[in-house]
Amino acid sequence: MTRQERAVRTRHALIRSAAELFERHGYVQARLTEISSGAGVSPGALHFHFENKAAVADAVEHAASRALHRASRHVLGSGASALQQLTDHTHVFARMIREDVVVRAGYRLNRDPARPSGPDLRQEWHSCVHGILARAADEGALRGAASRQAVAATVVAATTGLESLGKRNERWLSRGGLTRFWEVMLPAIAAPHALESVDPAGTESVVASAAPPPTHPPASPPAPPGRKGSDRQAVDNLP
Repeated sequence: MTRQERAVRTRHALIRSAAELFERHGYVQARLTEISSGAGVSPGALHFHFENKAAVADAVEHAASRALHRASRHVLGSGASALQQLTDHTHVFARMIREDVVVRAGYRLNRDPARPSGPDLRQEWHSCVHGILARAADEGALRGAASRQAVAATVVAATTGLESLGKRNERWLSRGGLTRFWEVMLPAIAAPHALESVDPAGTESVVASAAPPPTHPPASPPAPPGRKGSDRQAVDNLP
């Protein structure tokens, strides 16, 4: 493994460790020493990568944003109708919240009053939903009385609300729960000819491939007590 590869792995391990702590305890309660310990590196190595806790939180939020954007590009490249892509997108969103601690932590940091900065993940999601609905309107797939603004607000409120509820009970983010939401929602917003072709359970191949298991490298286990030799020093000195 090259020096650069080790540096990237160390940074990812720190982001993953920080995400676990931010998601569990919130921004204020998380400690830098716990983050570095969870990543298996020294506090000095953490400060080589991040100036302070705010910089670590920024990195977690940006990592969450990048993961969501990658998934979005995959869904939007599927070639399905706009309403099917919207349905698929919500299932992908729910799966990522269930399975990816970095994404969960990003959303928790976004609603933490101690964190005024960082990318606005909810606004990014709203813009995505609104854009898909605009294409659905262009395709003639929406009912004439359906307001794109109202539908977008409903979808965003429902899915981000499920994200909050799912913290205590993952059933709120289950595939079945979201399917039932769309079974109620789609007849209210979709034109009759479009409704027949939309699967409220989402497209299995798209949901599976757009939200694969997270690739963030797991945090390395801490070195055994007293191990201060060349191996540990090499980790500590990584950029």
